[in-house]
Amino acid sequence: MVTNNKTNSKVVIIGTGMVGMSFAYSLLNQGTAKELVLIDINKERAIGEAMDLNHGMSFAPRKMKIYAGEYSDCEGADIVVITAGVPQKDGETRINLLNRNAAIMKIVVGQVMKNNFDGIILVASNPVDILTYVAWKASGLPPSKVIGSGTSLDTARLRFEIAQKINISVKNIHAYIMGEHGDSEFVCWSQAYVGAKPLIEIIETMKEIEFKDLEEIHNSVKNAAYEIIKRKKATYYGIGMTLVSITSAILNDENRIIPISVYNDGIYDTEKDLYIGLPAVLNASGVNHIMKLKLNNKELEQLDESATILKNILNQMDI
Repeated sequence: MVTNNKTNSKVVIIGTGMVGMSFAYSLLNQGTAKELVLIDINKERAIGEAMDLNHGMSFAPRKMKIYAGEYSDCEGADIVVITAGVPQKDGETRINLLNRNAAIMKIVVGQVMKNNFDGIILVASNPVDILTYVAWKASGLPPSKVIGSGTSLDTARLRFEIAQKINISVKNIHAYIMGEHGDSEFVCWSQAYVGAKPLIEIIETMKEIEFKDLEEIHNSVKNAAYEIIKRKKATYYGIGMTLVSITSAILNDENRIIPISVYNDGIYDTEKDLYIGLPAVLNASGVNHIMKLKLNNKELEQLDESATILKNILNQMDI
């Protein structure tokens, strides 16, 4: 069971699709919050999901109040997690899809903020870096209180792949995916560690892994979502548990380092005024600070390329 420092922790999920409900199910199983509100444009679905979760309460690690609610229930919430969005139509351009989802995000965040919300907004809707920026602009909150899931799931996938390769517990793998949550994301290999030992040194001493394997691992991580979608049409368990990890870090005031989509105000010398995946220290206030890593020249170029792609997209949108 997760130890929660707050006496009355309240989480609101907006969007009861597969991602939202995988998150809700993980919250219930890990006992992360004391109150969980489900909001969806289809109120009947939200009611049904709440009923289904409540019927498993006998087996949960702690009592939780779970119910279908309205935007008025955002008042007093610690975290609002947004998973809502629309899929791409046949023949629709990426920018048109982005503009449609951005319009939805503005409406959702506007409704949240109308109800005296002063907590933290966590965006999981894709493309997460772009939509987190939209949510921040629409909220009027400081950037430390508006975050996206960013490269947190990608990083979990990376650590799993490394752990499988060298047969060391994933909990002892310390490595990050940075940049856009998308095709331009990159691995910060220069700062990858197994326990306290640099991965580069591990490669020199272990026969299980070679330098040529690093690119294979990166491609496997980058293409993971495509491979899952090809087989089961969507991904949701991994991101559901990832969102619980982020939520726990906030509710428990953990000062935990998680690579999330955060506002870049110049900590790295690249495009500014955008959200991008960087390791950040999370606590009850949101982003305490971004942990600046000593990137090598190649990694700095990769970060700059990723930031430029995101900035170009933002410049094409109706924000």
